[in-house]
Amino acid sequence: MSIFDDVVVNAKSAADVIGKKAGKIADSAKLTITAADIKAEISKKSEILGRVVYVARTTGKSYEKGINELVQIITELNEQLDAVNDQLSDAKSKIKCPMCGMQNVKGSIFCNRCGERIGEAVPDDEDDIPAPDDDETVVLNENESKKDEAAKEADDSKTDK
Repeated sequence: MSIFDDVVVNAKSAADVIGKKAGKIADSAKLTITAADIKAEISKKSEILGRVVYVARTTGKSYEKGINELVQIITELNEQLDAVNDQLSDAKSKIKCPMCGMQNVKGSIFCNRCGERIGEAVPDDEDDIPAPDDDETVVLNENESKKDEAAKEADDSKTDK
């Protein structure tokens, strides 16, 4: 293989990597725009809901059916927004805190904002420590007894003086 062939192969692999990164950035941008559109729609529907509730309160008329429909629409839009935000988090290698909604780096165990556990449980170190044999326990207990006796004798000798 000549130097020229090596350069061509390296250029092709670099172009592939750049193409994949550009695709991820484009997907992320599309998701961000979709999330912004959904937020704008939620804002519009919330404003309409507020007006309907205000008119209902000030006029004494009942608009329950309209209010319930708007609440349902806003709920569905929030669910769509959550789904888009989850996709966006995956695209950005982020994980969302279930408590406060903060975007944290994937692999984080605790949220950077509120401290809520968001990652996999850390294995306890105690599981790695083998349980002592009965003989070891007896030796440990005997050593503790000897230390206690020595400390008691030292105290007794101090009080005798």
